[in-house]
Amino acid sequence: MSTKNVDVALIGGGIMSATLGTMIKQLQPDWSIMIFERLSDVGQESSNPWNNAGTGHAALAELNYMPEAADGSIEPTRAVKINEQFQVSRQFWASLVEQGILPHPTSFINPTPHMTFVRGEDNVDYLRRRYELLKNEPLFAGIEFSDDPKVVYQWAPLLVRDRQKGEKIAATRVPSGTDVDFGSLTHELFDYLVANGATLRLDTDVKKLKKQKDGSWNVSVRERIGNTPYTVNAKFVFVGAGGHALPLLQKSGIPEIKGFGGFPISGKFFRTDNPAVVAEHHAKVYGKAAVGAPPMSVPHLDTRVVDGQSSLLFGPYAGFSPKFLKSSSWLDLPASIRAHNIGPMLAVARDNGDLMKYLIGELLASRKKKLAALREFMPTADPKDWYLITAGQRVQVMKKDAKKGGVLQFGTEVITAADGSISGLLGASPGASTAVPIMLDLLAKCFPEEYPAWEKQLGKLIPSLGTQLNEHKRQAEKTLESTAEVLELTRG
Repeated sequence: MSTKNVDVALIGGGIMSATLGTMIKQLQPDWSIMIFERLSDVGQESSNPWNNAGTGHAALAELNYMPEAADGSIEPTRAVKINEQFQVSRQFWASLVEQGILPHPTSFINPTPHMTFVRGEDNVDYLRRRYELLKNEPLFAGIEFSDDPKVVYQWAPLLVRDRQKGEKIAATRVPSGTDVDFGSLTHELFDYLVANGATLRLDTDVKKLKKQKDGSWNVSVRERIGNTPYTVNAKFVFVGAGGHALPLLQKSGIPEIKGFGGFPISGKFFRTDNPAVVAEHHAKVYGKAAVGAPPMSVPHLDTRVVDGQSSLLFGPYAGFSPKFLKSSSWLDLPASIRAHNIGPMLAVARDNGDLMKYLIGELLASRKKKLAALREFMPTADPKDWYLITAGQRVQVMKKDAKKGGVLQFGTEVITAADGSISGLLGASPGASTAVPIMLDLLAKCFPEEYPAWEKQLGKLIPSLGTQLNEHKRQAEKTLESTAEVLELTRG
């Protein structure tokens, strides 16, 4: 059986592989790229618009990026960092639109205000203090705060209508927020790659990864239709397979994956397509997470624009499945257990009783209880308008910790071999929204010899590269203005 040689193998047809492939094609158009996707189309798991929040995470509304400490203090460092990362992605997308690589911005990104909504005196006080910290940060320009129900009603009437008189509420609003269809963006990036010489293999399972003496990797695959096996030899491999990245990296045998485990969390959303309801709400509204709930379970009432059609989502309602992907095996979790990660996994189970209690409660929750949670946001919600859809699987990272034995990490983690020949992405939110800065870091780490020569071209794609926009007010204003113009977004 002959072996095909390529420069780059991308495993997984999601936004991460699409982003990395597009960067490489811009930087090294002569490099050969092959993409493997186990399903019959790209962007069907975590990148699918109905499998993720599509927020365009910029920390404009997500309170979990600015938690309140035990002493009551809050600070904006992480929120500013997340926003910085999103601006990098936004600049990259704008550059691709200007080149014609992305055909039209409204096919994947649309202006949608980002709001935070809280109830109760303590939460109102917290939100006011958060606003005071953020209002002078250049990347949060235009943020508004109000605890006046009449003002909140103007911003989002469904949050206030029929609410009990005298209830303490407050909201913040950033008009320049976005809704992103990462499924559409993924398709458009792969269309560009294939049109420029990359090979896309759909319905193809990666079965084995074996390092060769010359430092390259043999990628053993099997076509799901016809069951035909073959091998591709790649100088560099990226594993961007969502929840399935963990078992694939384990198969590679690289020592850097030792000690890592995965905890899958599934979920559902309420969705409505009723035009009368959808027309009254144009915003992504985030609240506060329940005690013991993971950050990805922060409740939100979201406008979603998919294929030009607006809908509303509310959720997520967390659940549990041992699958690492919606379309994968029930044996994923037990099959991922190794001698090197069982200790950290048991330590996580020991130290996360609140999370276990929360997940069990969510699993047992009736439709009536789920509707009650929706009505805390939208008192007038009519059960006839809303139906449940299943969200994507998220595999949270569990890893070794010197003090605790193991910790559960919310966020993303890039695992890279010491020689940079293979790398993979574990974890979840903010994930897709920060794909571009994540892939920039990966390029610098995996291609240290080439990266200095690439920086000039990268600087054209991302003008703020190497700087912190939030520390330079005029540059931040200019960048927000220029990307808003290209992407047809609301300006701050």
